[in-house]
Amino acid sequence: MFHIATPDDIRSGRITDVYFQRTAALLREKGLSKPVLAEVRATSLPAGYGWAVLAGVEEVAELARGLPASVRCLPEGTVFRAGEPVLTIEGDYAAWAVYETPLLGLLCQASGVATKAARCRIAAGERTLISFGARRMHPALAPMIERSAYLGGCDGVAVVASAELLGIEPSGTMPHALVLVVGGATEALQLYHEAMPAGVPRVCLVDTLCDEKAEALAAAEALGEQLDAVRLDTPGSRRGDMAAILEEVRWELDLRGHRHVRLIVSGGLDEAEILRLNAYADGYGVGTAISNAPVINFALDIVEVAGEPRTKRGKMSGRKSLLQCGACGARRVAPASAPARCGCGAETEDLLKPLTERGELVAELPPAARLREYVLAQLAALSLGDA
Repeated sequence: MFHIATPDDIRSGRITDVYFQRTAALLREKGLSKPVLAEVRATSLPAGYGWAVLAGVEEVAELARGLPASVRCLPEGTVFRAGEPVLTIEGDYAAWAVYETPLLGLLCQASGVATKAARCRIAAGERTLISFGARRMHPALAPMIERSAYLGGCDGVAVVASAELLGIEPSGTMPHALVLVVGGATEALQLYHEAMPAGVPRVCLVDTLCDEKAEALAAAEALGEQLDAVRLDTPGSRRGDMAAILEEVRWELDLRGHRHVRLIVSGGLDEAEILRLNAYADGYGVGTAISNAPVINFALDIVEVAGEPRTKRGKMSGRKSLLQCGACGARRVAPASAPARCGCGAETEDLLKPLTERGELVAELPPAARLREYVLAQLAALSLGDA
């Protein structure tokens, strides 16, 4: 059997830490359950991160469907910073207590993946960026991981089911296995070219058996203008300086009239390595860094009980708004009763929007492609070093 939870397991409240189950039962038995308001926020972000991208909201909406509670949330894909509330949930505590564990799980990992993808997107600029990391995680998670990667800015994903979920074509090249089974990169490329439909890019893997430069040149001579790119996935034991290898391959291709052939790099990449290779690479396949991205360490805290501000020590109690000025763009966390005007005098907007009301969905859930455009628009004003 596969060791995975089913949707019914999650909806039934069985995927929870046992103390929530016991607490809900105790409160019901003693008649002590009360309406509460809780908020989700990350006190800190992974090291070096000044911002993060919220993902997992669509699944939170599914989790909240039918719950006698109301959820307010930042729109999925919104860039947020440490300390800002991203979601609130309000209702009788015993009715939703067991869902704290899955709710946080849905947000923490998806947001981590989307954020790392967004960081790689900024590093890569306009170059191609493909999610290659499904093989590093449990296969049951592949659609969630690749949706989050796409939302965060990847141009494509490799897994068939993930691409179907997103409504896009899966992206990929020929594997090392084809070269090994056929006996050579050029021979494999010829067979691949003959077998693949016209719309599939012709990308030759050029590091399986021979020198990258020699295989790249052989591929370019074999397919000519029909060769879209070569991919370098050189193992670490043979890599040396990847930037120098790329420079050499680029030089030799250009010298022989193959300037149209793009250079795609994969294998152990993250945003720092992407920045180092940008001078020569035209695109990247990023795997482990995205699929195994640091999670965003969200916590859920009660901040109001039966209408009274109340929370644990070290937290700020009371109902809050995340206000953004429409004129200067300034953002601040404020009590819900605070004036809506910004210090510059302009009106502000509360970014926390209704997602569900007593278990009924009241917000639009945009398709991933539109969420991706929303993320990219925000990233245009950000850098990797922004605080």
